[in-house]
Amino acid sequence: MAQAQHHLTEMVQEPITHADSVRGNINAPERTWWDVLKYDIIVKVDDDAQTIKGSNKITYKVVKDSYPAFMQIDLQEPMEIDSVIFGESRKLNFTRDGNAFHINVPKQKYLGTGSIEVFFHGKPKKAVKAPWDGGWVWAKDSLNRPWITVACQGLGASAWYPCKDVQDDEPNQGASLSVITKKDLVEVGNGRLKSETTYGNEWKEYTWEVKNPINNYTIVPYIGYYVPINATYAGLKGKLDVTLWALDYNKTRAQQHSLPEVMRMLKAFEYWFGPYPFYEDGYQLVDAPHLGMEHQSAVAYGNHYLNGYLGRDLSGTGQGDKFDFIIVHESGHEWFANNITSKDIADMWIHESFTNYSETLFTEYYYGKEAGQEYCYGIRKNIVNDKPIIGPYNVNREGSGDMYYKGANMINSIRSAIGDDKLFREILIGMNKDFYHSTVTSTDIENYINKKSGKDFTSTFQQYLTTTQIPQLEYAFSKEKNKFYFRYVNCLDSFNMPLTLISKKASLKVIPSTKWQSISISNGQLEMLNPTNIEFQYYISTKKVAEPEN
Repeated sequence: MAQAQHHLTEMVQEPITHADSVRGNINAPERTWWDVLKYDIIVKVDDDAQTIKGSNKITYKVVKDSYPAFMQIDLQEPMEIDSVIFGESRKLNFTRDGNAFHINVPKQKYLGTGSIEVFFHGKPKKAVKAPWDGGWVWAKDSLNRPWITVACQGLGASAWYPCKDVQDDEPNQGASLSVITKKDLVEVGNGRLKSETTYGNEWKEYTWEVKNPINNYTIVPYIGYYVPINATYAGLKGKLDVTLWALDYNKTRAQQHSLPEVMRMLKAFEYWFGPYPFYEDGYQLVDAPHLGMEHQSAVAYGNHYLNGYLGRDLSGTGQGDKFDFIIVHESGHEWFANNITSKDIADMWIHESFTNYSETLFTEYYYGKEAGQEYCYGIRKNIVNDKPIIGPYNVNREGSGDMYYKGANMINSIRSAIGDDKLFREILIGMNKDFYHSTVTSTDIENYINKKSGKDFTSTFQQYLTTTQIPQLEYAFSKEKNKFYFRYVNCLDSFNMPLTLISKKASLKVIPSTKWQSISISNGQLEMLNPTNIEFQYYISTKKVAEPEN
């Protein structure tokens, strides 16, 4: 999600409730005995009444011998489940516990497959200020015509359709979305259009399908007066189909502004992260009545065809004026959020920190490393250090919005500490290959970077992800300026992030801890040990102190 307003004024967290635990517990017995294989969603949209009704056929695999005779399906109030059919025709009983339904299912064999079809209806929650306040968006375009979509990250896909509403279980075989809407409207969905069917003089059904695993919250319809702009990108895996869906009066602007920017984005991100992860489903950018969202293979776009974030450079350096923030940021999520997905939203830093850093990498690819580093340093002014970035587990809670700007600066600090940009790029590409279409934990990502870099950044991750302290490097020089003294303060006792400093004339590597250490330095190394240089590369503060006593 685009971050500028998302968490910076976040309200105090509400107490954790029973409903939070029911929703957030990815290890609940009613969830873990079955694995989602595919969703086939059908929904009829009445934009006059702002209601929907439909069904979701959930195909699944039985992955545990021992399980309760219940299946948890999530659907948030005020939406209602009408009936649940097992297999072809067996009607199942169910009970409701707030936003969760407990379906009484028959016992099934280990590794067997089954399906239920859940019929539902209701008036889904309306988004007050999408995308930050989730729900359905019942908007009007500039010609006062219907313009409808959904933005439900955080709120959850169960705000409008029944599903297993957790990130750790994506439908392995993809999903289809059939939307029935007024005949004169065009509906755009994820992946590829499979069919169009007209019913009488009033209704039309569009069926879209993705072949790849997909996050629940990124399955969305877009309904409006759309026209397509088709192109192809010659990428690392061959021909990638690219489609821009613009409102009819935006077609020229989309062709002139968005299409070149999408091509620039794909070139830069395939360089840094490896192949676009969803060649089978294509890439789409869709005009949306809100700012933007990382809907897989159908990215929501509402940046008004401007560079920056609604025309503003979030870094304050001038570098952010050189690209369309929403195209770059939300598309970066195709690699980090949609390809690599956190199992629990407490670990959403995996999505947002790497994607925020993708803005730095995009800038670097086109304008040089110094420009990228300037952008990354500039966004630090948006860090608030209000609470830890990692949230509480199993209760459907994110951590601090600092997962964006602080998380990006943590990644940049680790990159600087590795001191090998070729290796750093290999790590990013390797992550997207080795965790291809996977759900992961923070520990998975941390261990991967530690192993591939050959350095132990465990305490670095703990410092930036679980505390609000900004480490400070206290330092001093001997009178002769041939000895450098250093230690970390305002940090965990175990914090020991290396500082690798490289210039055209010399290089220097120090590994500070919370205890005083010293090394001998040359004149060339002395030049690198200035606070501006250190703080530009690492998210720490520096303080010169008196030479410590022995």
